[in-house]
Amino acid sequence: MSRVQVITDSTAYIPKEYIKENEIEVVPLSVELCGEVQKEGFPGEFDDFFYKLENTKDYPKTSQPAVGEFIEAYERAFKRGDEIVAIIFSSKLSGAYNSACTAANMLNSDKITVIDTESAVGNLKVLVETAVDLSKQNASRQEIVEAIKNVRENMSINLTVESLEYLKRGGRLSNVEAVIGTLLNIKPIIGLIEGKLIATEKIRGKKKAINNMIDKVPDHVKKISIGHVQNIDEALELKSILETKFSNARITIDEIGPVIGAHLGPKAIGICSSW
Repeated sequence: MSRVQVITDSTAYIPKEYIKENEIEVVPLSVELCGEVQKEGFPGEFDDFFYKLENTKDYPKTSQPAVGEFIEAYERAFKRGDEIVAIIFSSKLSGAYNSACTAANMLNSDKITVIDTESAVGNLKVLVETAVDLSKQNASRQEIVEAIKNVRENMSINLTVESLEYLKRGGRLSNVEAVIGTLLNIKPIIGLIEGKLIATEKIRGKKKAINNMIDKVPDHVKKISIGHVQNIDEALELKSILETKFSNARITIDEIGPVIGAHLGPKAIGICSSW
C-alpha cells in the first residue's frame, strides 16, 4: 500500500529541504508589488521582496493559486500514491482552499481530502508535519484527517508589528488611527481567531506586546514556532526567553514570507503555539 500524499500551500513557509525530503507538493500563492507578480517562494528567498516593500508606497496585492495549479499538484502526487490530504491556509484569509476544493471536484476524485486548517504560518507547518509523520507510519487518510482536526483545535497564533504603516496601507487602520497609534507607540496584538486575523488588544510598546504574547502561551505547550518578518535578531532573543520558560517544548524560528508578511510589515513577530 502506497502512503498518503501531502499537499499544502506556500503560507506554511516550510524549508525547501524538508519539502524535497518528504515529497510534499506546495502550491504557491502569488503577490504583486509595483506591477510585478511573483509566486511566493520558500524561506531564505524573501529578502528582495521586503527590500522593495520598504522602499515603495505601493501596497502589495496577494492572490490565490489557480485551480489548474492544484490539479497539476494532485496529478503529480497521484503518481506517487493513491490518496491525498491537502492541508490549506485559512479559507477566511484566502481563496486557496476554494481553489483546492474545486480542483479536487474537477478530478472527480474521492481519494482527495481538502482540509481548511483555519490557520497559517507556523501552525500550518505543524499540521503538515503531523500529516507527514503519520503518512510515514502508513496511517490511513481518515486517520490523518482526524489527527489534523484534533491538533487544529489546540493551537493559537498571536502577532505584533513594528510599524502601523502596513496595517494602514492594507486598510486595517485609518490614517488617524495610525498617526495616533504611532505617537503613543501602540502595538496591536493580532490573533488568529476562527480563521480570521483580529486585533485583540492594544499595548504600549513592543517589549510589552511581546511579553503579552508570551503570557498567552499555555504552560503545557508542546510546540512553538516564532514567526518573524525579516527580524531574526528579535526572534533569537524571544527563543531564548521561551526556552527558559517552556523547557519541554520544541521551539523553532520560522521566516514569514510576502503573502502574510506584506500585511504586517518588516520586523513583525509572532508566537504560534500548539499543545
